[in-house]
Amino acid sequence: MRDDFVQYDKSIKTMTVLLIPLIAGLVSIVNLIFLAYQRVLKQPRCDDNEAIKLKKLKDDMNEQAEYMKHNPAKYTEKQREIANHILSIYGSIKEGATSFLITEYKFMTVFVAIMFVIVGGATKDWERTGISFIIGAFLSAMCGWIGMKIAVEANVRTAHAASDPVTGLNDALSVAFASGAVMGLGVTGAGILGLVVIYGIWSGVTQDETRYLAGFGFGASSIALFARVGGGIYTKAADVGADLIGKVENDIPEDDPRNPATIADNVGDNVGDVAGMGADLFESFVGSIIAAIQLAPEAAAQLLNQENNLTGDFSLTAAQDYLVPQEQQILALIAIPFWIAGFGMIFANIGVYFVRTSFSCKPVPEDSEQMQHLLLGVIFNAIIATAALASVGAYIAIGIFLGFSTPVTGKIWGCMFIGLVCGILIGQWTEYITSFSYKPTQTIAKKSKFGEAGVIIQGLGIGMLSTFVPTVCIFVTILACVELASTYGVAIAAVGMLSTLGVTLATDAFGPVADNAGGIAEMAMLPERTRKNTDALDALGNTTAATGKGFAIGSAVLTALALLTAYKQDAMIDNIDVIQPEVLCGAIFGACLPYIFAAMTMMAVGRAATMMIGEVRTQFREKNLLGKQDNVPIGTPDYNACVQISTKASLFEMIIPGVLAIVAPLTIGFILGPKALGGMLVGGITSGFMLAVYMANAGGAWDNAKKWVEAGGLGKGKGKNTKYHKAAVVGDTIGDPFKDTSGPALNILIKLMTMISLVFGHNVFKGRQAYDPDMWWVGLLIFLIFSMGAVGLTVWMRGQGFGKIADLDADDNEVKEEYKSSVGHLV
Repeated sequence: MRDDFVQYDKSIKTMTVLLIPLIAGLVSIVNLIFLAYQRVLKQPRCDDNEAIKLKKLKDDMNEQAEYMKHNPAKYTEKQREIANHILSIYGSIKEGATSFLITEYKFMTVFVAIMFVIVGGATKDWERTGISFIIGAFLSAMCGWIGMKIAVEANVRTAHAASDPVTGLNDALSVAFASGAVMGLGVTGAGILGLVVIYGIWSGVTQDETRYLAGFGFGASSIALFARVGGGIYTKAADVGADLIGKVENDIPEDDPRNPATIADNVGDNVGDVAGMGADLFESFVGSIIAAIQLAPEAAAQLLNQENNLTGDFSLTAAQDYLVPQEQQILALIAIPFWIAGFGMIFANIGVYFVRTSFSCKPVPEDSEQMQHLLLGVIFNAIIATAALASVGAYIAIGIFLGFSTPVTGKIWGCMFIGLVCGILIGQWTEYITSFSYKPTQTIAKKSKFGEAGVIIQGLGIGMLSTFVPTVCIFVTILACVELASTYGVAIAAVGMLSTLGVTLATDAFGPVADNAGGIAEMAMLPERTRKNTDALDALGNTTAATGKGFAIGSAVLTALALLTAYKQDAMIDNIDVIQPEVLCGAIFGACLPYIFAAMTMMAVGRAATMMIGEVRTQFREKNLLGKQDNVPIGTPDYNACVQISTKASLFEMIIPGVLAIVAPLTIGFILGPKALGGMLVGGITSGFMLAVYMANAGGAWDNAKKWVEAGGLGKGKGKNTKYHKAAVVGDTIGDPFKDTSGPALNILIKLMTMISLVFGHNVFKGRQAYDPDMWWVGLLIFLIFSMGAVGLTVWMRGQGFGKIADLDADDNEVKEEYKSSVGHLV
């Protein structure tokens, strides 16, 4: 037997496999701590005079307590001054975000405990798969927590940094991007170290021996889905409610301190766009590596046979008739995704320092489009530099294990490079679609001349059209990688696409920080130049966030395809034939599932936003917050009431769609068998990919179309507080749940369904047929329990007033008369 497939020291050990990823993980953690302290926590929250001012206000309140009792107007005025201070706003956001995540994690702890019992019982592997599930869930939640904590510390510092008249933009970008880098390095560091620890303990070479890794991925995916959905509902309920009642109905600025929903809106940026996104990208990152490891044994047989010029069926079973791969050769292919990810992380630690503007010593461009081009160039250069270094590192890693002169080295490196290029191309296309520097988004803004309908129609069209280029990119990537290195090559492409995640996630995560900084600047009435700088970074963040979602969605498809192949092998399915009626039905159901899931999350945002609208209207009227009622004192907004609405709504609304993602594959698998489940996964992957790209891009374009109008893109007299602006805001309120709730959650959905199928494939579904008498009733029971639970929870939520506005239901005519805006009333 020839063994020149691997030309290296034949003593690969587990420590060799884990060496570079271990180093990369430790470097990331050290750099994370440095950035968190030096670039974020060390920066001041405000200048000394502001801190002294707040202390004096609080001292005056205490010293004049008796006087204040008899002078309610003076007491309210002092309260308002304290509440609108930059440090008070920061404290309210921090308290709200922390409180929500603690409550959400309590809910998820119950879910994890239940799923641990189910996973352990189904796989009969409590020690490895069960514990891996717990570790994956814990690390996913931890990444969200770290991201949230650093974001709430960075937003106030970004606002303060943006106030500098000369270096404000650069300083604000430095703080905001550093907080994003902490998130990026935290996700990759925790992900790789988690895999290093569990693989170091249990190791394994064959697919059966490494199956416990699917438990790790399932735990990560489960938490990611709930975090994304729950956080997304929270943030968009507040955002939509604040925008419609504030900007559309009452012509007050965004983040006006008189609007009670502003604190909830800013809290939502941290728990949804940061914490939820961190958990999301964590499971994407580890999922791609797990998929490659699971396919390594099959790939070793295929690539070894190709090296020996064999032809025919190269499955692992058939290959035994010709040439059986050695354990060392499989270990080499297991080590490669670890090392590619490790080298990518090492260079990402360098790449985060490439992001710096040239505006420190010269005036900031006045033109908003010019500024966008320059800022996008800064981000793009950092990504390209990191990607170039990562591709070199990947070639070195593959060459070390497979030999620099062997053809298979070039093939696997080619897959990695294709994945990296695919990610960059998807990102650039997303930038073109969603940045207001380019025509697609500008055309949406221009449709505001024809009212809300024009904005909505154009945005829907742009979003649908935007699916073409990512589809072509994925299409070419899959075909090329399969030709080079079978499905293992597809998994390597996904690893390559995410190898620079430390930088690409940083470009995504700094957007919500900039958005929060702008909100704080508005509420604290900081100088106009502060808001100008934060608005520029916020618009940039919207574009880079959409780019990050493109990376996540693209990698999700590649990872899901690789995991589907692993499931097919695990369940011993020879082929997934859509001509078979059960398989076709599974595929149709799978294609429908993303739409059901997206509908549930969209309507959840609508119900939560409705309650938010009712609360804000009530406070405006009863507290006279806008001063519209004569002879009635102006009160202080109750921010906490809106925070409570978002918290309650998001925690309960996330349950049904989250559980549906787990119930659906189990129901199909038990009733129709493993082949139909494979068909369902195919339908879900293809449909979910299209819908996710469409929703993410349309939402990002709607958001930036609004910002282009606000920046004066339509011309003088057509900016803020005009009918054009209101029309653009309506488009943005539709786009918000598109891009930050439903769209991003879909890429988790397709991976979660594939991962749970992989967990149950070998131990439960293997060898089963449709309507198996021992199994089908289990699927029916699962479906009935879920249906009864969903109906019961829905009835309870309706009884609690979810989706209702009390005074609207009591006297519809009065509300119609009081609130003229058809848009606000209809929502």
